This record gives sequence, structure tokens and C-alpha cells, in this order.
Amino acid sequence: MCGIIGFSGETDCVPVLLGGLDTLSYRGYDSAGIAVAGVSGVHTVKAKGKLDALKEKLKTHPVSGSTGIGHTRWATHGAPSDENSHPHTSGTLTLVHNGIIENYAAIAEKLRALGYTFVSETDTEAAAHLIDSYYRENGDPAAAIYRAAQEMHGSYALGVLFHDRPNTLYAIRKGSPLIVAQTDSASLIASDIPAILPYTRSYVRLPEGILAVLDGAEISFSDENGSEVALKTETVDWDVEAAQRGGYAHFMLKEIHEEPEVLRATVAPYLKDGLPHFDVPGFDGGALAGVERIHIVACGTAMHAGLLARQWIEAEARVPVTVEIASEFRGREPILGEKDLVLFISQSGETADTLEALRLVKARGVRTAAIVNVVGSTVAREADDVIYTRAGPEIAVASTKAYIVQCATLRLLTICLALARGRMTEEDARRQCRILLEDVPESIAKTIALAAEIETIASRLKTKPHIFYIGRGADSVLGTEASLKLKEITYLHAEAYAAGELKHGTISLVEDGTPVIAILTEESLAEKTVSAIREVKSRGAFVIAAVSEGIAENREIPSDLLLTVPTAGREAWIAALPTMTAMQMIAYCTAAQMGLDVDRPRNLAKSVTVE
Repeated sequence: MCGIIGFSGETDCVPVLLGGLDTLSYRGYDSAGIAVAGVSGVHTVKAKGKLDALKEKLKTHPVSGSTGIGHTRWATHGAPSDENSHPHTSGTLTLVHNGIIENYAAIAEKLRALGYTFVSETDTEAAAHLIDSYYRENGDPAAAIYRAAQEMHGSYALGVLFHDRPNTLYAIRKGSPLIVAQTDSASLIASDIPAILPYTRSYVRLPEGILAVLDGAEISFSDENGSEVALKTETVDWDVEAAQRGGYAHFMLKEIHEEPEVLRATVAPYLKDGLPHFDVPGFDGGALAGVERIHIVACGTAMHAGLLARQWIEAEARVPVTVEIASEFRGREPILGEKDLVLFISQSGETADTLEALRLVKARGVRTAAIVNVVGSTVAREADDVIYTRAGPEIAVASTKAYIVQCATLRLLTICLALARGRMTEEDARRQCRILLEDVPESIAKTIALAAEIETIASRLKTKPHIFYIGRGADSVLGTEASLKLKEITYLHAEAYAAGELKHGTISLVEDGTPVIAILTEESLAEKTVSAIREVKSRGAFVIAAVSEGIAENREIPSDLLLTVPTAGREAWIAALPTMTAMQMIAYCTAAQMGLDVDRPRNLAKSVTVE
């Protein structure tokens, strides 16, 4: 969720803070603010709305100084407003916060009894007052922060400026991510890597419960006992250009165009002699052969990738698979066997519900594995085994290329499982791996080139209040992710239904002119989906059919608009990824035609680090 940036150095920090907030705006854009320690004290400027509102306010309320903190907010406690914006000040200090303090009400009640007055509706203000109360007692920043941290339940990443120590910045985290970076003349904290890339590609991932103290170019790390801690420095393997739009109108469009490249980059390192090879102990042939059941746990788009994998794994490896939303998985008592594998999927590796579900499974002693895009992220560190995707930075809130590489990785896992269990020959496995590495990226590129046809489809959707996706088997699963993409960035009501369920109630929603997008990639189920198309057309639906090349060649599809998706073979799995690219393009073009802020849809944030 929220984005944090902090700087301590020799030059004016305001441009650094604003630049960092700009790169972190995908984490929240309900409000933004900065606090800067200058010669006359700490000055805070903040504003409701996107970063431009803060920039405008700074024109009439300029601040300057060499140490400061900034924040871009995704609202949790309290509506978007100037008062609820960060940073928050309490007497001796000003701070920014990402996360949720679950027991803030009890803390606030205690603090009111001590005479503190609250001017916002946020849980963050309780943290500020709490640290202030302890700092007034002991005058020791580290002791005050640690004492407050012991009392706060939930998640937090904090950047704290003490007013009587204007050149020093303090940072600590639990649950919410925070990195620390250093240059020759300055030091920084940030919620995510893109914010530091203009200054350095080296960083430290701050562990939970470790306090970072930044003073110019000097950084120290210590634990709650005051003992100094040495932390490993990591290096980013992509540069600042990768986190910029590069001439595209939106990050989402750029990231769709990157799909062929990142697909090859993800698949190639996991091939050895033409066969999948993850080089991870839990994914060798012997380990996979002994798996009795797989549980896939994820949220949102990552969960939809898991739904597609279930279709593949059960059909081809004959291993039972359950797919569960992480928040629901945690909320019940899942039945886990000692020979089960629980697979967690997360783009960021910091998704709060997924992380807590992982910890629940590990406490049960069951094997865990993760598919993650961010090296060294919390999910990656805590899982027994990890497979990294190579999507690079994904800035747009609506996930596109990350989904594609998650699905590609899960396809490789399907092949591994089928080989290990004797259900696929090495010859067929090599053929599938070659197609995944070479042909599928080419099909995706050809699909992106259908932009003119997709723009025509978008023009028929942008004025419609309700849109439905139908399909069978894997096509129904693709519809689920497709409808999410459309909802996320167009705010149009879109739902996906299994085509066979239409007659059991859903068809009552279809009326004259209702758009129905039918997905047909599975040859064996295509005729059944065609029957469903005829059913909705008889009720007046405007049918848009997205059909793989093989199916389009062999049958007439009774549609009003037909999009033939380029595919490199007749097998349904080959068509799944380019078809999803087409669905992403439809969502993007519809939102763009509507004039919406594609990369920053309302009420959403990129990385969901609160439960």
C-alpha cells in the first residue's frame, strides 16, 4: 500500500522526496505529503489527491532542507483528506507510516488520558503520539521507538524525524516493506526499489525489528538491545529506464508490450537440455513424484494464475490441486497432509495475506514453495523453496506481465510434475518447452499487433454498464482474470461465468445490446461454448468472440465481432497466454478511450501490504 521515501544528505531533499513519491505513486494516491528539517525547524506540507496537488501547494508553501520524509497514501483509517494525510506530527517528532496498527484505538484511549489531542482519523497519529510520549520520558530516539514498537500490534514501516535531531532519520518495520540505500553523500529509505534507482542500485532490505539510523552518508543498524547489526547489501539487476514509461502513453501499455521479452527471460534460465530444471531441491523429480496434493494460495491476479495452473496440473500430471484466496485460507482450518505441497504466488513477495498464510502452513510443518517476482522479498525468504519470475518492475496497478510470467512458470511446473509422475515423455516435454520459450512469445507479439481490431472492440464496451465473459474449462478461468482487468481500470461492471451455468440463472441478466465476450481456446469444449453464444444472442446480446486460430479455422462462430488470437499450435495451453494478452489489451484500450487514469485506478494500490 502506501509509499514512503526518506532522505538525509547535504543537498536540498525536496526534489528527491518528490521524485521518490512520483515513482511510488502506484502504491497509493489518495494524498501525498512531505516533512523537511530546515534551519527553522521541521515543516510539513501535505495535500489530498494525487502528487500534483502537493506540488501545487509547495509553490505557495515552499520548504527546503537536507533531511526529510515523504509519503503517498492509500487510505485505510480515515477518508482521503488533508488532515488524514501523512506526515503526522506529535510534539517532538514527525513521521510517516505504511501499514495498519490494529490496536490503535486502545493506544489512542491511553494517550487521550495523558492529554494528547487527535486531529485526524488515522491509526498513524496514535503511533506518532505514542513514540512522542516515550521520547519525552527518556530522550532516547531508539528506546522510544522500540518501546512503542513493542506496544503496537499489526504492521508498520516507519520513517521518523525527531525535531531536535534535524539531520538524522530513523526507520523501523514490521510486516510492511522498507529498504535502505546509501550513496557517497547521502542515505535514503523507501518502500520500493524504483525510488532509489536515480541514486544507486545497491540497497539493504531492512529486517523486521531492526532500527536503521541515517545521518548523511552514514547508516547504522541495531537491534532492540542496542547491539549493532551487519546487513547484506543487494544489487538491483535492472536500471532506472526499466521503471520509466519509455515513450508509451501508460505503464500498463508498456508492460503489455514487454510480455514477449519477460516471458523468454523467465523461461530460458529454467531450461536444461531442453527440459525444465528449477535447480531447487523441492522441485527435483523425486520430490515432485511424492507430492499427493498441491494447495495454491494467492490473492487477486496471482490467484487467477493458480486457477489456470489447476486446469493444467490436474489434467496432465493427475495431481489434485486446490486454489484458495489467501485471506480465506487463513480464516479457516485447512486440511494439510504431510505429503502436500503448498505453493504461494505473489508478484511483490510482500502481500500481507499471502505472507500470513505462508507462516500458518510453516507452523504446521508442511512443505512450502513460492513463485515470486521480487528477489529477497519476505515471501521468498520464508518459503522453503522459491522460484523467481523475471518480469522486472511492474508499475501499473493492474498486473499484466507479472501474470503472464506466473502462468509460464506454472506451465513449467506442470511439465515437471508430469515428467516426474511418468505422464509425459521427455520428447513431448522438450517440444512444450520449446513452444513456451519461442512460439508463445511470438504469438503474444502478434496479438499486441492486433491493436486496431482491439480498439474497435473497446469502442463497443466503453458505454455499456454491464459486460459478461463466458467460457468453459480454462477459458472460464481466463474470463475471470479478464473481467478483473476490465473492472480494475474502467470501473465498468464486468463478471465472468462458466458458459454452462448461464441457463441456471445468469442469463436473466442478458438483455438487448449487453456485451458478452466469449473465449474459445479449448477445442474439446468449443462446441458447447458456441451453444452458449447462441443462447445469449437469442436474448439480444452483442457477442465478441476471442477465438484461437485453430478453432476459428474449423467452425463458424455466431458472433458480432470476432478476434482471432494468433497461436502456435492447437493445444489449449498454447493459446491461453496470447488470449490473456488480448483481454489485457481490451481492458487497456477501453479505459484509455474513456479518458481514465489507467495506471492509477481509483481506490486501488499496487502492493497490498495490509490485511
